[in-house]
Amino acid sequence: MHTLQQLLSGELQGIKELKISENLTAFPMEILNLAESLEILDLSNNQLCEIPQEINRLKNLKIAFFSNNNFTKVPSAFRECENLTMLGFKANKIEEFDEDILPLGISWLILTDNKLKKLPDSIGKLTKLQKFPLAGNELTELPQTMKECKNLELIRLSANKLQELPSWLLQLPKLSWLAFSGNPCSVSPKIVHKEISYKDLQIGELLGSGASGEIFKGSCEELQQNVAIKLFKGAITSDGYAEDEMNACLSMGEHPNLIKVLAKIKEPERLGLLLECIPTSYSNLGNPPNFETCTRDTYEESQIFTLETINAVAKSIASVAAHLHEKNLMHGDLYAHNILINEESVCYLGDFGAASFYDANNNSYEKIEVRAFGCLLDDMLSRSPIKENELYNSLKNLRERCLNEDVQSRPLFSQMKFK
Repeated sequence: MHTLQQLLSGELQGIKELKISENLTAFPMEILNLAESLEILDLSNNQLCEIPQEINRLKNLKIAFFSNNNFTKVPSAFRECENLTMLGFKANKIEEFDEDILPLGISWLILTDNKLKKLPDSIGKLTKLQKFPLAGNELTELPQTMKECKNLELIRLSANKLQELPSWLLQLPKLSWLAFSGNPCSVSPKIVHKEISYKDLQIGELLGSGASGEIFKGSCEELQQNVAIKLFKGAITSDGYAEDEMNACLSMGEHPNLIKVLAKIKEPERLGLLLECIPTSYSNLGNPPNFETCTRDTYEESQIFTLETINAVAKSIASVAAHLHEKNLMHGDLYAHNILINEESVCYLGDFGAASFYDANNNSYEKIEVRAFGCLLDDMLSRSPIKENELYNSLKNLRERCLNEDVQSRPLFSQMKFK
């Protein structure tokens, strides 16, 4: 974090990344003095509502964040920022998004938690767009022109007002991670499940946190066992409504590669779930995407996977995914960073924040998720030291079938065969 005073004094000259959060009400024009070096600009958590047209002087700017400000429209000032690839306006008050105001090189556009009722037709010109989080708006439809966004891999549409998903969306050649719960077109079933009062829980140490909430170690006398307690941060998260995630978890049933849901917290003002406690010997298979990888997970530089591990993970995840899709439930976030694994290659698929229920008569949803599975296979195979034997060739062949850009040519999870 930097200070406005540092900027004004000139001591930040030559920096590549600038982050200031000081309740700014106006864009500091001194930022333009960093034009020769600045690549990442983060002015989140301020009170800004306008961007000067002169921002195009930041000729090296690649990434810009303006989360938690007071913008009511997507600024037009970025149009000439030719190197800009990532732009974020999460949690503003944006209602307007005019035509032809963004550079065509945008690959990651974040508009989560705003008040957008429609997208411009010109969004279809963003043919390099890969990642588009739009959860928590007021969209009633998507423009037909978006079918030209052939590189779109991830879109978050949860908590909008969509009556249906257009058929072209489900046939986009690279779409892999789709979330649309909390819309009229996705109805979450109401589940009767065991309830535990929050006052009867003993909350222990923090085990982990994510977009939707935090997981604590805990205990419950009524259940007579140690539990993991997931407490949601609020009624709406970056992936959609917390209630929808809870319904997905309570609906998914039991499977060897799913963390068992034991109960929900009774009080509606304290959203949470009680989960089976997983031993500390488990760790995340991968790490979330970063600025460079955009949609793909990251791994430790030294990370390698044996073919036996890759096969075991693939077999388990295909099995649990088939189980979920039998219930017309799409995970929506099938990634290595949402898979826990131990040294024996036993794994669990977790984090259902992007899960959505879909129409039983359309297998395109499953085949979209199959591409996410193909990306997982691709990542793991790239870290295998062995590149040529029967098992490798079998997994490689499956990867290619899963990544087929013709959606309907991909296999269903239940059709996959493993050694």
